[in-house]
Amino acid sequence: MTATPPLPYPNADAPSQDLIAACVHCGFCLPTCPTYAVLGVEMDSPRGRIRLMKTVWEHRLGADAPGLEDHISKCLDCRACETACPSGVEYGKLVEGARSQIVVARPRSPIERLIRAAAFEWLLPHRRALGTFATLSIAAKRLGMGSLLRATRLGVARRMADLLDLLPAHSTATRSATISARGTRRARVAMLEGCVMGSVFGETNAATARVLARNGVEVIATVDQTCCGALHAHAGERELARDLARRNIAAFEQVTADAVIVNAAGCGAAMKEYGWLLKDDPAWSARASAFAAKVKDATEFLGDLGMSERPGTLHARVTWDDPCHLLHGQKIRDQPRALLSAIPGLEVVPLAEADWCCGSAGTYNVTQPDLARSILERKVANIVRTGADTVVTANPGCLMQIQSGLRQAGHKVRVVHLMDLLDEAYRTG
Repeated sequence: MTATPPLPYPNADAPSQDLIAACVHCGFCLPTCPTYAVLGVEMDSPRGRIRLMKTVWEHRLGADAPGLEDHISKCLDCRACETACPSGVEYGKLVEGARSQIVVARPRSPIERLIRAAAFEWLLPHRRALGTFATLSIAAKRLGMGSLLRATRLGVARRMADLLDLLPAHSTATRSATISARGTRRARVAMLEGCVMGSVFGETNAATARVLARNGVEVIATVDQTCCGALHAHAGERELARDLARRNIAAFEQVTADAVIVNAAGCGAAMKEYGWLLKDDPAWSARASAFAAKVKDATEFLGDLGMSERPGTLHARVTWDDPCHLLHGQKIRDQPRALLSAIPGLEVVPLAEADWCCGSAGTYNVTQPDLARSILERKVANIVRTGADTVVTANPGCLMQIQSGLRQAGHKVRVVHLMDLLDEAYRTG
């Protein structure tokens, strides 16, 4: 009797062979890939990484091979390759599947296990803990801890100082509250608070609700919601991501709403793929797909609904930067630009490579700081060339990364979420 060869990947989360087979190796993805642009290495392009995943299926490379992890971990998962791909390869699903297998296959050191547990189990799913951590970190930044850490000249200390630089000058936290629509009610929605958005950018959540209410949208409170699981899925922590997805689905099923609004591009992209994340769970698959169909980015929903109240005038020279998971992940391009153009007084100037990643990419600027910095420098240079005094975007990671890059380069350019800018315009009116 011939023995059945062992599976090359540890479990069913392995990158799908059907999705791999869709890649025809044409190379259209290469010019769009930031890591390929920086490194010039085929295995650090989408095509090369897909080839590596296939090599594991062919039993010619182990899922625990250091080379596999090196190339897969250098991927931003920005999904620009998906926009460029003529064959419609769903690369994001492939790279996240590969990462999940690497996490299972390769033993981790005690310090690695501790760091991952702290981030993915103790902080992100728990708003109070994350809020406290953010408050203390921002306080340390304001007290000059970054300068003290750099003065030690220790590599770890300098890295901690770089992380402090990413943080905003202050944080605000919010909790769900029902906000009535102004005038005739045109829609009823629930809104994701989010882990980072809810703990650090709470005022942006509040601004989003106010802007929606100005346009006839009732925003209803939703209890028991939690982190969307995007960062977990990006890092290969699939089981934790699934647990969070189930909690959110159950929470939002308790309310009657036309849509679930998300103002963080990365969260929205992840939640729209809950159906894929839970496809093998018979108890949750249909519920996840139904939930995912209701998820809308705030700019997408308001852009499609149309503005019923004209914003007030703002005088500024602004440029729009596409968050990767809004443009490439959710295929949303026109609505945010239309909303920006609807604000009287703004001079909107185009940004070269607006569709190019800023290097934040979830936790990428933490796990791959040198590559992230190279990618960020390209973004900052393009922004400076516009002459804009304000950069507008729609994702917390982008907000922090771009602001940090501009500040370190000595440029006093404001970086703001589109919902905050709309709220500011309404208040001036």
